[in-house]
Amino acid sequence: MEEPRLKHAGMTEKLMSVNGKSWQPSADIETLKKRAQYLADARLFFAERDVWEVETPILSITAPTAPYLDSFTTDYAPIGTNSKQTHYLQTSPEFTMKRLLAADSGSIYQIARVFRNGEQGRLHSPEFTMLEWYRPGLNLHQLIDEVNALLQHVFQINSVMRLSYRAVFEFFFKLNVLTCPDNDIKHCAQARINSLPKDFETDRDGWQELLMSYVIEPKLASLNCPLFIYDFPASQAQLAKIKYDQQGNAVADRFELYIDGVELANGYNELLDADELRQRFEADNQQRKQQGKPIIPIDENLLAAMQSGLPECSGVAVGVDRLMMLVLDKKSINAVQSFGLS
Repeated sequence: MEEPRLKHAGMTEKLMSVNGKSWQPSADIETLKKRAQYLADARLFFAERDVWEVETPILSITAPTAPYLDSFTTDYAPIGTNSKQTHYLQTSPEFTMKRLLAADSGSIYQIARVFRNGEQGRLHSPEFTMLEWYRPGLNLHQLIDEVNALLQHVFQINSVMRLSYRAVFEFFFKLNVLTCPDNDIKHCAQARINSLPKDFETDRDGWQELLMSYVIEPKLASLNCPLFIYDFPASQAQLAKIKYDQQGNAVADRFELYIDGVELANGYNELLDADELRQRFEADNQQRKQQGKPIIPIDENLLAAMQSGLPECSGVAVGVDRLMMLVLDKKSINAVQSFGLS
C-alpha cells in the first residue's frame, strides 16, 4: 500500500528530527560506500602480505596510563552479586595485540573501534576507527616503507617525505630541539603563539607540543606532500625503544605521519623490556596524580607477556576516519562516519 504524501514540507523536517537532531547519517551513502571499498582494499593489502586480521576485547580492567589519554569507564556488575568492577573502553588495541604477538601470532592487524573521553571537533571524536598493525622482524624505517605502500596502493597517495624531529625544528625555528636549553624552547613558543596567556607554564615537552600543534602542523599543510617525522625526543618515547641518533642524542625510535598538516599515524620500534615499561607506567601515574587525574591500573597481563618474550617488532596505528576525510575531500571526520556523536 502506498503511503500518503505529506501535505506540508515542514512536516517532513519534523519527522526527520527528534529533539532537534536529525536521524539521518552524518555521512552521505556514497561516501560510506567508498569508505567500505577502501577498507576492503586495505584488508586485501594485508592479506597479500600474510598479515592476518584479529579481534581483541573493547572492555578491559586496565587502560593506558599516559596522562594525555582519558579513558571512558563503565561498571561491570555480575548478576546475583552486589559488587561492581570498573572497566575501561579501549583507546587502542595495542596491549592485547602485543599479548598475541608474545603468543607467536606473527604479523597481525586490526580495524578497531576505539574510544577517548573528552575528544570532540573537526578532527576528533570520542569514538572512532583505528587501523593498527604489528610486523615482527621489521625495523622502523621498513615499517614506514609499508605504511607508504599502503598509502600508494590503497589510497593513491604518493611522494612522501621523511624528516627527523630535530630537522623539522631546525627548519622552522633554527633551533636544535634535542640539545638547546629549556628556556630557548619556551621563548620560541611564547614568541610565536600569540594566544598563550602571559603567565602560562608547562614543561619542555609541553612547549614542544605547543610548537608542533600551533606552528608546525599548520605550516606542514602548505608542503602539499605527506611527511613522516621520526626520531622524537627520548622523553616522548611512550611505548617505543630509545636509541641514539647520528649525533649521539638519545631519541625515541618512533614516527608520526602528517598529511595536509593533520596527524594520521603513530608508529614505534616496540619496547621489549617489561621492567622499563613498568617504570614508564608508574611515572605516568605519578604525573596523573600531580595533574589531579585518576590513577590507572597497570596492565599486568601485558607485562607478563613481555616477560615471556615479545618478539622484535614495529607497530603503527592509523586514524581511519582522518585518512578517509582527507582522501574523500571532506571537512570533518563526522562527514565520513555513518553517525557522529549524538
